Amino acid sequence: MFDDVPCGLVRTDGRGTFLRVNRLFCEWVGYSAQALVGRRRLQDLFSMGGRIFHQTHWMPLLQMQGSISEVKIDLVCAHGPDLPVVMNASRREREGAWTHDIALFVARDRDRYEKELMAAQKRLEFLVESERQLSEEAVNRATYAEQLVGIVSHDLRNPLSAIQLGVVALSRSKPSEQQQRILDRISRSANRTNRLIADLLDFTQARLGTGLVAHRLPIDLHAVVTEAIDELSTVFPQRLFKHVTSGAGEVHGDQDRLAQLIGNLVANAAAYGEPGTPIMVTSDMDEEHFAISVHNEGRPIPADLLPRLFQPLVRGVENAGEASSVGLGLYIVDAIVKAHGGAMSVSSSAEFGTSFIATFPRACGPEVPDGPA
Repeated sequence: MFDDVPCGLVRTDGRGTFLRVNRLFCEWVGYSAQALVGRRRLQDLFSMGGRIFHQTHWMPLLQMQGSISEVKIDLVCAHGPDLPVVMNASRREREGAWTHDIALFVARDRDRYEKELMAAQKRLEFLVESERQLSEEAVNRATYAEQLVGIVSHDLRNPLSAIQLGVVALSRSKPSEQQQRILDRISRSANRTNRLIADLLDFTQARLGTGLVAHRLPIDLHAVVTEAIDELSTVFPQRLFKHVTSGAGEVHGDQDRLAQLIGNLVANAAAYGEPGTPIMVTSDMDEEHFAISVHNEGRPIPADLLPRLFQPLVRGVENAGEASSVGLGLYIVDAIVKAHGGAMSVSSSAEFGTSFIATFPRACGPEVPDGPA
């Protein structure tokens, strides 16, 4: 019966020397019973790692617990590849001496599964590390690009100022009608470039610097909006503006930043609004809040674009004409509103048109820089 069981059976003395082996075990390892019993130890058939495990774990556990189970180890066979086996062992005293009875089961499937599992884990770790490195490189490239934009924008201001001063000087020298038209075109292009540079500088400050800061002081909101619209009427002479007011009194805000906000919203309305329709600017206030809204008629903003409308480099509908920007205007508007501690909202439909509404706290609280997005 010892030779007929479908597993390997081994009995050793307390030091691991074979006392008895069954036929199946001999077939597995490629040694005869005569070559093993009394001549070799069980640990002699282990790999180097197995021998260390036998010395540091197997023997101490067997002595303390009296038995161990489901220990997986590779047997070094006489011929052929190593054989992975799972072993259960018990320690007994017979005739005044300790013996170990061991049952062995072939574990090729388990060994293959464990190796595949380890390989999959290594592949996963490699992919995670690769993804982390790619993400880090992408962030570094984006930061470098934004820094470069900020440096170039800042350095462009000096030559642009020289161009604008040159236009002013030439305009005073009584140019011909044709020369004046050329100077006017140069002036308009320089002004547009100046606005673009200002947007890029604000963008880099909001993204990489301390964020936009609003220096809030007591202001007359309606007067600020009226002055901004007067200036914008010269920039967009083909558009009709309507200013609606509600409420009275002082509010606390950064006059220059609010004018910039109105300019960006109006430029957006002029770019995407229906030509020939008025642009309505509303300034109103109650006891706790004040708001500035800009409304235009025309094609509605696509619904899927609304959630990311205030992200940088996002444009509205296509074919907006020459008045469209690089996509920083609304991002800067949102940064200005946040710097005031306020919030932006937008609604757009074919029936009611498009309205951007900036709502601010009326009282002056601590300055809230709009940190990098």
